[in-house]
Amino acid sequence: MKGSLHNSEPGPSATHYDLAIVGAGIIGLAAAREFLLRRPALRVIVLEKELAIASQQTGHNSGVIHSGIYYAPGSLKARACVEGHRAMLAFCREQGIPFELCGKVIVALDESELSRLEDLYQRGIKNGVQGLELIGPERLRELEPYAAGIKAIHSPNTGIIDFAQVAHAYARQVQEYGGEIVTGCEVASLTTRDAQSVLGIRQAGVVTLETEIHAHYIITCGGLQSDKLSRMSGKDSRLHIVPFRGDYYVLRAEKRQMVRGLIYPVPDPRFPFLGVHFTRRLDGEVWAGPNAVLAFAREGYGRWQINPGDLWEVLSFDGFWKMAAQYWKTGLAEMYRDYVKTAYVKELQRYMPDLHAADLLAGPSGVRAQALSADGRLVDDFLIHHGANVVHVQNAPSPAATSSLVIARMIVDEAESSFELAKQV
Repeated sequence: MKGSLHNSEPGPSATHYDLAIVGAGIIGLAAAREFLLRRPALRVIVLEKELAIASQQTGHNSGVIHSGIYYAPGSLKARACVEGHRAMLAFCREQGIPFELCGKVIVALDESELSRLEDLYQRGIKNGVQGLELIGPERLRELEPYAAGIKAIHSPNTGIIDFAQVAHAYARQVQEYGGEIVTGCEVASLTTRDAQSVLGIRQAGVVTLETEIHAHYIITCGGLQSDKLSRMSGKDSRLHIVPFRGDYYVLRAEKRQMVRGLIYPVPDPRFPFLGVHFTRRLDGEVWAGPNAVLAFAREGYGRWQINPGDLWEVLSFDGFWKMAAQYWKTGLAEMYRDYVKTAYVKELQRYMPDLHAADLLAGPSGVRAQALSADGRLVDDFLIHHGANVVHVQNAPSPAATSSLVIARMIVDEAESSFELAKQV
């Protein structure tokens, strides 16, 4: 039996399923695939509010296959990324999806960053990242002739890929294994009961249709909407999703040779985001950035895209102001660079001194769904919350795409222990 991928007209072929997964980004699709691999008899449906799969965070991803250097040893991120890196390369080889292990350098610009660079190297070793080496300026110039730095970590197994292609490959397998994927289908309500759950959905089309889908179990992989989906099911989550927009510049075609792979900074402990860097893409483009500023809409990829409701949710949340009090100086600097190109270029020139403003064109943007706690803490690790018949993926920032196959296993492991699927299937 083969499943299907279709939009909201005429709608799902049936309203009763064993499992409904909300969100057809890379995590939701990977979870559906993993469920069907383990339990092919399940009737599985994946619901996506957009008209196309992988169109939010997955489709705006920078396309880096991370190796697992940055993450705290023992964390879900560390384990999932190192295992996920291997699993992703194997999957892509099997499916014929192009990728390139172009390598990455993490550069220390001066002596003040050397201790942090050493700590980062030791963290990568503890996480089991293969091939890492500390290099001096001569080797750095061989790898990246235009990069500044007095010392660096070289990660030869860091790569680049188009994660949207990966998501579409997951979707094809979901269909081949009998699952359904329905786009243009927004969850408006989620009610959990002992025997089953009910999803009230709005279906996009010429007119908006209202209908219900009944499922024994539900997995939500809502990304930018994950906290709303959790609250729909009655979970008293104190986490809120705060959207952070990142804007990139793109090097002019004649300047692309200035970057051979990936050039990254040593992370600044004063700010939870990585900082600007240079990313080569499979199509030959080189992206410079991103910055990290508050987005005025959950799906606000444009600088002037504002959703008053989304913005009010952020500004009325106490945790946001507690976070802002901690990072206000860095946040203002990020905002200033967002609007003043010369300031942005000056930050990029710290890592590539020969770069000029004329070498850069306006590029794409992405939005990161960042979970924020009531005490103002930015949740760093992956977070999967489970209940009697619903599992919520509440936080899955980078390196979620790299780790998607392993995160899917984690989700299904959680579900199998919570859902008691053996009694149903």
